[in-house]
Amino acid sequence: MKKYLLDHQNSITGDKMVVKIGVIKCGNLGTSPVIDLVLDERADRPNIDVRGVGSGAKMNPEQIEDAVPKIAQFDPDFVVFISPNPGAPGPAKARELLSAMDVPAIIVGDGPGMRSKDEMDEQGLGYIIVQGDPMIGARREFLDPTEMASFNADVVKVLAATGAYRVVQETLDAVIAAVEAGNEIELPKVVVSADKAVATAGFANPYAKAKAYAAYEIATKVADVDVKGCFMVQDAEKYIPIVAAAHEMIAVAAKLAAEAREIEKSNDTVLRNPHGAQGQTLSKTALMDKPQ
Repeated sequence: MKKYLLDHQNSITGDKMVVKIGVIKCGNLGTSPVIDLVLDERADRPNIDVRGVGSGAKMNPEQIEDAVPKIAQFDPDFVVFISPNPGAPGPAKARELLSAMDVPAIIVGDGPGMRSKDEMDEQGLGYIIVQGDPMIGARREFLDPTEMASFNADVVKVLAATGAYRVVQETLDAVIAAVEAGNEIELPKVVVSADKAVATAGFANPYAKAKAYAAYEIATKVADVDVKGCFMVQDAEKYIPIVAAAHEMIAVAAKLAAEAREIEKSNDTVLRNPHGAQGQTLSKTALMDKPQ
């Protein structure tokens, strides 16, 4: 497992070190729109500075060969690369280029990333694999921009309410804290399963926890159904209903995730972890309490 001791790479504002984070977005996951936002939800966190580079919807090697050098110009303390399927040609090229850089890098991917874990270990890369971040039903007969946006909205709801985003936030915050302190850091090796997501969400009510667990497991299975509909079945009479079914599944998962949060709200036990004035993570449950 590759470790780094960062030697005063941080920029300094007054007496405060600022950790510079480079984010490369390749293609899109449900985690992609918020990967940087969960680190600075009020846009006032003083101890980090984030820059992003994106390849848009495409995730080919040529886009990656352009994106990685651009993020290197920012001179980041560490890099987060997020894309579907870290083993695909574009993301694989990114891993190759990032591994060659003298900068810690963390790959954020979906379920197929499980097949690349050993390679990422060998390359000295950290990873966060979000198993409940499913592939979309990308068949032309079914997927238009409206359906794409609706699917992603449901995925965002599931990942937010079940605790998956909190796992990502806490994992990256731990790296930020190590860099900020000038300590040796160990890159994360995290798989966000249903157990890990729901435990991190901090549900107080067992029915809420059960609904969240169900939502995350359904989201995980959506990927299997969409892979079947997109790649394994070639008859349109069969694959169109398959991908449509996968999108119905994620809609149900989003409903369950919302219900889980509503239960916690009705009991005034929603766990909230805002970032404080110095960038530290605070905590509270009762709505009217101040975070500590």
